[in-house]
Amino acid sequence: MIPTTLTSARSALQRGETSSVALTEAMLDRIVDLDNDLKSYLTITDELALEQAAAADQRRASGEDGPLLGIPIAIKDIISVQGAPTTAGSKILEGFIPPYDAFVVQKLKDAGAIILGKTNTDEFAMGSSTENSAYFTTRNPWDLERVPGGSSGGS
Repeated sequence: MIPTTLTSARSALQRGETSSVALTEAMLDRIVDLDNDLKSYLTITDELALEQAAAADQRRASGEDGPLLGIPIAIKDIISVQGAPTTAGSKILEGFIPPYDAFVVQKLKDAGAIILGKTNTDEFAMGSSTENSAYFTTRNPWDLERVPGGSSGGS
């Protein structure tokens, strides 16, 4: 059973009911199962995520803990993640791979968060529906005929 909230995931990790690797694999499988219809992700960073998850499990085994240690998250595609394409939902930036992490991403990584990928956004986050991404429209997971709303619709 995949924990459905950050709190339940954190509790399962702390109690040893799951590992960061198992949780991350389950989330990546869920993305594969659903994202063809939802179009939430512009980039999936599966190799990075699994490396980070293994490191989080090692940190937890050595006694470390923290609210985000081993928790899978996604990053809006306007925020740079070193080595992962960052397009801001625009063809203008297609192919741009930042050589650095944004400050917030570095803080998340330091805290042990697991980065699953980059989510779709309106071009340069200038919209309110994620219908204005240069790549595709994100669909609402509760009703595929609708959009989730907001420039962070992929989230």
